[in-house]
Amino acid sequence: MDDSSERKTMILKEDLCIVRQTEIAPRIFELVLKGEMVQDMQAGQFLHLKVPDPSKLLRRPISISEIDKEHKEATLVYRVERAGTEILSKLREGQTIDTMGPQGNGFDLSVVGSGQTVLLIGGGIGVPPLVETAKQLHEKGVKVVSVIGFANKDAVILEEKLSKYGPVVVTTDDGSYGRKGYVSEVIEEMDWVPDAIYSCGAPGMLAYVDQRFADHPHAYLSLESRMACGMGACYACVVPLKGKGQDQNRRVCEDGPVFATGSVQL
Repeated sequence: MDDSSERKTMILKEDLCIVRQTEIAPRIFELVLKGEMVQDMQAGQFLHLKVPDPSKLLRRPISISEIDKEHKEATLVYRVERAGTEILSKLREGQTIDTMGPQGNGFDLSVVGSGQTVLLIGGGIGVPPLVETAKQLHEKGVKVVSVIGFANKDAVILEEKLSKYGPVVVTTDDGSYGRKGYVSEVIEEMDWVPDAIYSCGAPGMLAYVDQRFADHPHAYLSLESRMACGMGACYACVVPLKGKGQDQNRRVCEDGPVFATGSVQL
């Protein structure tokens, strides 16, 4: 990954217009936004949305799921967790959202090329950023294999979109859809080695990926974290470097959210 000091995109602030908002699963919403900022977005980055309520002081970081630079549209997929995202879910077409972004360092897709094979690993609401990743890799002639896991059938999202770019294996904890079990069980049965791995999901899943591919030269984790400023100034979202002292931290918002496996303490 490029160091944050080498980032070519700068954080912008813009009122993005809502093109549409749809509930695609229970309490999970797909939000399409339009604006000039889209031209600077990269796969794996996130946007920092201001909740239109004076009582909600902190912005909400939401990963970018799809980027359409031709139409200047970006698609976000998020889950309603508490009051802030509940308010966001009530916004409708034509309204605007005060947005900062694109933020963070995204997935490094330059490490693979045509004819190579990558593995995408996603869990729950961590699946959305993998869609744009899969699209861009597919456009480069890379073979994309996705393994995504969910709690149950009702929680399954974005399988159809990912399947446009390659085979998809879906697991559910209770076996109500796809294969019963966890993504780790599918990965342990693989008889091939990916040229690169890109992952995003719950801490437990990422800890498995981090351990399983600790020595892989091109394996990446996209972390989620509570954030305050979202620009690296407040150090509210730090993670320690693996094997270093507590003063050796990295900021998820600015240095991440993507990190190489084996680099940070999960």
